[in-house]
Amino acid sequence: MYEISADPARLDVPRIHAWLSTDAYWALGRTLAKQESAIAGSLNFGAYHVETGEQHAYARVVTDRATFAWLCDVYVAPAARGQGLGTSLVAAARDHLTPYGLRRILLATHDAHGVYARLGFEPLADPAKWMALGLQ
Repeated sequence: MYEISADPARLDVPRIHAWLSTDAYWALGRTLAKQESAIAGSLNFGAYHVETGEQHAYARVVTDRATFAWLCDVYVAPAARGQGLGTSLVAAARDHLTPYGLRRILLATHDAHGVYARLGFEPLADPAKWMALGLQ
């Protein structure tokens, strides 16, 4: 059983950094300082085991809390995978953002399209109109 919280004081930052910098294809090699900066500028969610309080999953949202959000750094510890925790974590983040009336929430994934589709995310209707600056 897990509790999902957006309380930044509960985040296990060293654990999050270890997960992302060593096991997440999109963040390999990310420094602790860079992770701390990302956390400080974002809305963060953790999933905590109810009995132990240990953090087992993490998600980060970059948002202006008015028009736009980018869901990123979604990670579930290997031992906690396959139990629906990632889906619950993303649903909690989505639901937390609902009162802001955002126009869109974006994310990028290499291999979890099905997880996000179950929560209402869809491929971009017209990806040709989107552009990026930087590493792709």
